[in-house]
Formats: sequence, C-alpha cells, structure tokens
Amino acid sequence: MPENNLTHLDEKGNARMVDVTAKPPTDREAVACGTVRMLPHTLNLIEGGQIPKGDVYSVARVAGIMAAKKTSDMIPLCHPLEITGIDVTFHPNLDKGEINIEARVRTWARTGVEMEAMTAVGAAALTIYDMCKAADRSMTITDIRLMAKRGGKSGDFIRDTY
Repeated sequence: MPENNLTHLDEKGNARMVDVTAKPPTDREAVACGTVRMLPHTLNLIEGGQIPKGDVYSVARVAGIMAAKKTSDMIPLCHPLEITGIDVTFHPNLDKGEINIEARVRTWARTGVEMEAMTAVGAAALTIYDMCKAADRSMTITDIRLMAKRGGKSGDFIRDTY
C-alpha cells in the first residue's frame, strides 16, 4: 500500500482500483439513509396516490434497486459486486413534509456495499423528485449518509445518530 495510506492511489499518486484478490469473502451489509423535503401538500398527494406519473414509492423503490446493482458503472474505481439482497423503504413524515429513505444492501464478497446503499438512496430520492416536480419544484434532497455497515476486515460501523 502507498505510504499515504490512501488505498485508491498508487505509489505515484495515480488513481487505481484496489486489488481485493487476496481478501477472503465475508457476509457484508450496509444501510444508508437520506431525506427528500417537500411541501406538506406534495407529500399528501404522494400518500393519496394523486401524482399523475403513478405510484411514487413503487417506482422509486425499483430505481433504488436498479441503481445499487449498477453502482460500479457509475462510481469510478468501485468494484462490481454480486448483490444478494436490496431493500429500499420509505418513511413519510407528514408533519415535516419529508420522506426518509432507507436502503439496506447485502452481499457475500471481498469488499463492502456502502456505495451501493448510498447510490440506492440517491436514485430513489431523484426519482421522487422527478415524479413530483410538477407539483413542487422546491423539493430538496439532503443528508444521504451511511448509517451502518457490517462485515469485512475493518469491522462494524454504526452511526451514533442511528
């Protein structure tokens, strides 16, 4: 590994994909979250099934799943992985006009699925925006973050505010 301990850089400082060949596969899971903020009226339209483009949660869920599966095509130096499970869930807060999104991604691999979980949240959030922008262009996508991960050499991580 280079002296600077940045694993995505070689000894000359050039970007590279980390070689994980020698690492043993382990059971891994990552959970990411994010929020879409909107006018309460917009969230009421979503909850009432009144968005003209269709069922917002179903389409956003599929977008998140598809994005997680394609993460290595979008994020440079990210390893392509065999994903064994993806769950994308939505937790609306009508009082705040927010939808909290959670993505849980699982694999048996030599590297983790943190990027896949965060990519799933981002794609689901963007899909919500796309489907609802005619009703509310002021929506904000915010706070996409890793909440927890398990497996691998570095061990488990759980965000304090989980």
